[in-house]
Amino acid sequence: MTDNISVEQAKTLDGLFNERVKRSPHGEACRYFYQLSEQWHSHTWVQMDLAVARWQAALSKEALVPGDRVAIMLRNCPEWVIFEQAALGLGLVVVPFYTEDRAENVAYMLADAGVKLLFLEKTVQWQDVCDACSEIEGLQRVVMINTLDQSNDDHCHARLLVSLEDWLPALGEAINPTRHVNNDPHSLATIIYTSGTTGRPKGVMLSHHNILTNADGCLQIVPIQSQDLLLSFLPLSHTFERTVGYYIPMMCGATIAYARSIQLLQEDLLTIKPTILVSVPRIYERVYAGIQAKLADGPNFRRKLFNFAVDVGYSRFEHQQGRSSWKPSHLLWPLLNKLVACKLMAKLGGHLRQAMSGGAPLSAEISRVFIGLGLPILQGFGMTESSPVACANQLNNNMPSSVGAPIPGVEVKLGENDVLLIKGPNVMLGYWNNLEGTKAVLSDDGWLNSGDVATIDEHGRVTITGRLKEIIVMSTGEKIPPSDMEAAILRDNLFEQVMLIGEARSFLAVLAVLNLDNWQSFCSKNQFDEDLKNQAQRQQIEEILLERITHQIREFPGYAKIRRVALVPEPWTVENEMLTPTLKLRRTKIIEHHQAEIDNFYEGH
Repeated sequence: MTDNISVEQAKTLDGLFNERVKRSPHGEACRYFYQLSEQWHSHTWVQMDLAVARWQAALSKEALVPGDRVAIMLRNCPEWVIFEQAALGLGLVVVPFYTEDRAENVAYMLADAGVKLLFLEKTVQWQDVCDACSEIEGLQRVVMINTLDQSNDDHCHARLLVSLEDWLPALGEAINPTRHVNNDPHSLATIIYTSGTTGRPKGVMLSHHNILTNADGCLQIVPIQSQDLLLSFLPLSHTFERTVGYYIPMMCGATIAYARSIQLLQEDLLTIKPTILVSVPRIYERVYAGIQAKLADGPNFRRKLFNFAVDVGYSRFEHQQGRSSWKPSHLLWPLLNKLVACKLMAKLGGHLRQAMSGGAPLSAEISRVFIGLGLPILQGFGMTESSPVACANQLNNNMPSSVGAPIPGVEVKLGENDVLLIKGPNVMLGYWNNLEGTKAVLSDDGWLNSGDVATIDEHGRVTITGRLKEIIVMSTGEKIPPSDMEAAILRDNLFEQVMLIGEARSFLAVLAVLNLDNWQSFCSKNQFDEDLKNQAQRQQIEEILLERITHQIREFPGYAKIRRVALVPEPWTVENEMLTPTLKLRRTKIIEHHQAEIDNFYEGH
């Protein structure tokens, strides 16, 4: 069944919500786990609408005007959507923050965006922001979803704080119907901060039309139906989850279930039994690693049977895609499916019919295993600046080594140095308060420079082959400019050379060459032996170095956390081919030379 709302019918993001309420008033909008009852509950669309109206009544008392910015720092839950829809309906601009972001970063974004009201979950989040910044000009209200800690004092600007319970009108109090004051689809809807080249994040400005056309284009090639159920676990502050896991289900009338946490994801998959999975590669990597660990501990015949099932399943996939001929081994699939594939699918809930992967490259081996076992993973490509999806594979045109062709309405081409350029109604309005940054990536005729080097085949499919500016893309989907963080670390004179590691990994690490003179002084001061033969001493030194590194990168986004450091005994030079003649790091060469240390970083992850 399809019940899709068109871009023209929606006009704005809150118009999309309003139209869904009209079409499916008693349909299930979302599910969530209620801690007090320790059970899963659900809201219908009309219940969500009543809640939005109540929250709008509270917002209306804050003397806000259309165009004012309000921020949200909350885990995925119905309240995230309710707050945003209430704000959008009043013409306000929503600024999402990551719940685990650094306090310094949050303080900077609050000030940069001129946020008037902040909605967050925990008192400690606000206390950390206060500790990082003594004053945030313009901020007039902080709403806390949890009960306020009475120990708050003037240091934490207690006058701004109010609990959600006290802020909202009392239940049963007369309130007006949900309002939708903005009819301009090209007006600013949200500012989403993403990594900047100076360490400070840049505010990507997206309009209602940017996001709606992107959701509509995705829905045309990746069919999601009203009876589908999605499990939301990527943060809604991530553009990928917000468009694909929030607006698209609303557009087609599907149901969203909010996972309790990443740690409980396996249990939630078994309980919710989603039909669609939207994820960054890291989740698929975890499942894959678990499979391989069990196979390694099991008998040899089980490993051979698993590999045979993957081989046959992937061969069938290639045949179905029209890229290879039929083989007699395909006749064995029903048996292999029962013995192997169904058991894996059962661990993912047993009802998945398709999965999407974005935010970072998914390895060919992991993609092959899941597809071979019957789960079609559709990889795509995009960036926050393109709302975010630019390209995506389709069920009947799935080339796992590529990120697919452009979605309807989007154009791509190769620019200078084969960098991928993107154009379409999904391309951002620009960077907030950053005209220079906007001009650097957005041409006068509307082409967005992705910074990614690519190829485009005769079928229009895009393959990403590298990054023009050496941006590290983690398996969580976060993008980190390494040179900026390396420069920040080198402000500490204990470090002579450093290189950031983390491509397609779940966390960041650093290879470090120390300044010999300062290193000797450091060891003498801390009564350490310089040769590092003592393992316990080495671990203690690494912990101290990590603290110093963390201090230097405090201005970077919270997800840019460095968790490991390895000391390199010899400096990188032109002579040992670790540096170019212009003294730039030969990153590939350094990684090859220190592969053992890097593998040790990520062992077990």
